[in-house]
Amino acid sequence: MNANAFWHFLTLQLFKERSKHLSVIVISAMILFLLSSVLFISSSIRFSLEETLKVQPDFVVSRVQGGISVPTPMIWEDELIDIYGVSNVIQRVYGRYFFKAKERSFLIVGVDFLEEQSHENLQKLIAKTDIKAFLNGSKMLVGEGVKTYLDAHFYKDDYNFLTPEGTFEKVNIFKTLPFQSNLIANDMMVMPIDLARKILGYSEEEVSDITFNVPNPDEWDMMTDKVSALHYDLQVVNKKDVQKSYENLYNYKGGLFLILFLVVLSTFTLILYQRYSMVYSSERRNIGLLRALGWSINDVLKFKFTETLVIVFASYILGVFFAYVYVFVLGAPLLKEVFLGGQNLQNTLTFVPVLDFSVLTSIFLIYALPFIAAVLIPVWRVSVTEPKEAML
Repeated sequence: MNANAFWHFLTLQLFKERSKHLSVIVISAMILFLLSSVLFISSSIRFSLEETLKVQPDFVVSRVQGGISVPTPMIWEDELIDIYGVSNVIQRVYGRYFFKAKERSFLIVGVDFLEEQSHENLQKLIAKTDIKAFLNGSKMLVGEGVKTYLDAHFYKDDYNFLTPEGTFEKVNIFKTLPFQSNLIANDMMVMPIDLARKILGYSEEEVSDITFNVPNPDEWDMMTDKVSALHYDLQVVNKKDVQKSYENLYNYKGGLFLILFLVVLSTFTLILYQRYSMVYSSERRNIGLLRALGWSINDVLKFKFTETLVIVFASYILGVFFAYVYVFVLGAPLLKEVFLGGQNLQNTLTFVPVLDFSVLTSIFLIYALPFIAAVLIPVWRVSVTEPKEAML
């Protein structure tokens, strides 16, 4: 068969049946849009968290009694420094401060800005900050969510914290953290460590936890056992444990949508298969007419395969394109709540564009193969019958 005639006839057939094909494309694109959006969100959050974990300390030591975290004695810092292989031992003070009858809360993070390692861990958040001016008086850096919320409650330039002793501590807003850090800093308040102690009710000898690094990853398991043996109520968490927890969380949420996608795709495939198994008389006559005109079974299957492939590619491209715009341009309204959970403060998070082509290819094959099979199998059954019988 002449190639030009084949493509000309294919174009005419697609145009003639455009309403039927467009309905299939729209439904398919919606299914692929949902799954691609979930994959884009999951991949973007996982990438952002991995980048964040890279600059986090290797180990975190805290005190746990009765399954509840309690203030950690600062003296533990000296014990960790004496362990061979441990470096960059840093104390941290942080905690939740609840606002307006516990309706919303802020994450207060106390930082010793004179500690080089501590400053390095937060350098992306406090870049271009005048440390000298910041330390002159009670000041804090706030995330965009905190700033928006305080502005809405008429705290434009400062906020009065109520300390556990019943006194008020006025802290000025020095600067808003960059919006690129909204994934982790949207509800964060960064302030000097002594000021954070006062607001959160820690004594001068207490911290929230203590962090340290172990340059040799092969020693991590041994170091966990060694540090855990120092005190019965000491808890050690390393960076790998945190990463696994996040991976399990987002793999679980992404898996739920993958199951939903497979259920919907299976239903859609069965509908297609049933529709082509009960081939309309006009389509049966068309196939019979093509066979009567000299088309072979292979020619008919090639024609239907190409026609179906055009529909599959159109659906896939549209679904992925709109998912990309929805997630990385519009910020995935509504759907991002499934991954980020209930928002404490309004978050204008911008997802980092991350495309996993191996996953997208797998999704295309999972979608395309059943779709094509659901069309070609019934068409093959009609094409192998006698042309005269097919045209009846």
